[in-house]
Order: sequence, then structure tokens, then C-alpha cells
Amino acid sequence: MPAAKIAISIDENILKEIDGMVRKKIFPNRSRAIQEAVKEKIERISKSRLARECAKLNPAEETNLAEEGMDVEADAWPEY
Repeated sequence: MPAAKIAISIDENILKEIDGMVRKKIFPNRSRAIQEAVKEKIERISKSRLARECAKLNPAEETNLAEEGMDVEADAWPEY
């Protein structure tokens, strides 16, 4: 995927930490460090949203939907 150049403002203390990680070869450069941090944050937000949505589900209702029609179909299944 092509990268886009942007300008950002960042706290000096955070930048010092990033530069330290670059010196320690944890990241090849500042851009990669910031890119990976943003990507990780987006993934965390997405996962927490999924968890919130899943919490809204009614387990009994979901089980009933999943098993709907299973009793009829089970008789037609071949023996293994």
C-alpha cells in the first residue's frame, strides 16, 4: 500500500522515547514507529467495539438461532 506524507505535532517526551527506540533498533525510523503505534491503536479500538457489540447479544437468543432447524436436519444426517 502506498504511503502518504503528513505533518504532525507530537509531544517532545514521546518523540524522545521514539528516538530511543530507533537508536535501539526497535524501529528502523520514526515514521515506522508512529505508523505501527497508530495501526495498533486502530486495531485495539476495533476490537473493543466488537466486544461492546457482542456484549449486547442475548446468549439464549443466539443459541436458539444457531440451533434453529437442527432437530429436523439431525435425523437426515448420515451415521459416521
